Amino acid sequence: MLERFLKKTKFESFDDFMQHYEVCVPEHFNFAYDVVDAWAKRDADKRAMLWTNEHGEERTFTFGDMKRYSDRTASYLQSLGIRRGDVVMLILKRRYEWWWTMLALHKLGAIVVPATHLLRAHDIEYRCNAASIKAIVACGDDDVIHNVEAARPYCHTLKHCISIGPSVPYGWLDFHEGLSKAMPYVRIAENDNTDTMLIYFTSGTTGHPKMVCHDFTYPLGHIITAACWHNLYEESLHLTISDTGWGKAAWGKLYGQWIVGATVFVYDYEGKFPPADILRTIEKHRITSFCAPPTVFRFLIKEDVEQYDISSLRYCTVAGEALNPSVFDRWKRLTGISLMEGYGQTETTLSIGTYPWCKPKPGSMGVCGPQYHVELMDHDGHILGHDQEGEIVIRTSGPKPLGLFKEYYRNEALTSEANHDGWYHTGDIAYRDRDGYYWYVGRMDDVIKSSGYRIGPFEVESALMKHPAVLECAITGVPDDIRGQLVKATIVLTDAYRDKADEALIKDIQHHVKEATAPYKYPRVIEFVDELPKTISGKIRHCEIRNRA
Repeated sequence: MLERFLKKTKFESFDDFMQHYEVCVPEHFNFAYDVVDAWAKRDADKRAMLWTNEHGEERTFTFGDMKRYSDRTASYLQSLGIRRGDVVMLILKRRYEWWWTMLALHKLGAIVVPATHLLRAHDIEYRCNAASIKAIVACGDDDVIHNVEAARPYCHTLKHCISIGPSVPYGWLDFHEGLSKAMPYVRIAENDNTDTMLIYFTSGTTGHPKMVCHDFTYPLGHIITAACWHNLYEESLHLTISDTGWGKAAWGKLYGQWIVGATVFVYDYEGKFPPADILRTIEKHRITSFCAPPTVFRFLIKEDVEQYDISSLRYCTVAGEALNPSVFDRWKRLTGISLMEGYGQTETTLSIGTYPWCKPKPGSMGVCGPQYHVELMDHDGHILGHDQEGEIVIRTSGPKPLGLFKEYYRNEALTSEANHDGWYHTGDIAYRDRDGYYWYVGRMDDVIKSSGYRIGPFEVESALMKHPAVLECAITGVPDDIRGQLVKATIVLTDAYRDKADEALIKDIQHHVKEATAPYKYPRVIEFVDELPKTISGKIRHCEIRNRA
């Protein structure tokens, strides 16, 4: 399949890769038709996915299966009035129905909004109204159903709630019953490459989460992710640790992997994925390629790795937060495998990476590849040289770089703020050494990266301010050896609680945040202070709080 989209599919060296990597973009490209259905036509029995869960169930899906199920799902959604340009949110954890529905919505030319099951009712309400969501397809778990039901009366454009089970509440549609009655699917219209295909909500430091729009060419931007960074082949069995509600699922569980023809491995579990289970899973299923945030590898190296037979593992990639060199060294000693780091954002595909032709430098994100022209820029717009810290920017003058986001949905001002004067501004600070390797420094906008999650201070601060004890607060990240960063709340208490600043109050505030927003955002560190540092205009100085820590 790669030969359909790459002018050259094999590269002898990094120079060869940089000079000759070129993606051919078809007119009216649609990943579901032009990749998945094309595989099904070429080899219907070719394995696309190996799905397992913590209860020992296993299902294998071929590309022929994926075509049949996505056609059936598309027909069912079509019968509900879902059309080109309609917006549908998916809250499906790691259930295989997520892949069927993603492909079905692509076939319809609809816009898909993947969402995590950790969202609370107010998160769902905001997303529905901000993006004019017409339908929600969700797993029928009690927590998910409860939060959708609580939000539903306030979601003005929401017409359908569809459950894949196990429960189908009153007033909801039964996904599998709908599929069983679906008529043969008929394609109504083609999409344009510039149509919006996908919206991810991503956290920022001020305001609500941004809506990152990608067009129908976005999957082609992930060829470089899978074929060149993950180093996948048709025979690869690849595991990326990610819930389907996060952008990392698009990076490692769908687009590039299936363009290459690799098998996507899925382990469906509740709660946390215990490190020992990861190692047992690699051993049992003979996984060949593995991608996870550094936090996962920090936990893995604390296990007795040598008691597991993970000799099938050939390649490991890491992204999502800065990688500690000690973790790289320990994993290398235990397995003989280097961790190949990479960098990108929800707004991009892989922008900087440690490719197979590059010698990894522990702690470095890698080098600039051929898909994006990356530079470092100072506050005055000057391009910087070696060993100078600056913002990572991507050149946008000329045709839009493949894989770069289209816009922030319904926010022209925010789009112009990020993409102007021929450059997309990532908001990330780094420096480049004399060998061309980039080294991450931090965020300009204070977003916290903890255990692979992106956490916007504004969202946590908003939740905190609803607690009766909180007069003012500021959320910052503090370094942590395991999670990369911890969420810290610096709080000024109301008069009624000033004499109650004890451990019991800390636990009560933490519980409040877990209930008010997604639980992973709660502050693990809380400090009570008399006042917060502020600018002359009254804005809280988060940087000063971080420096004090």
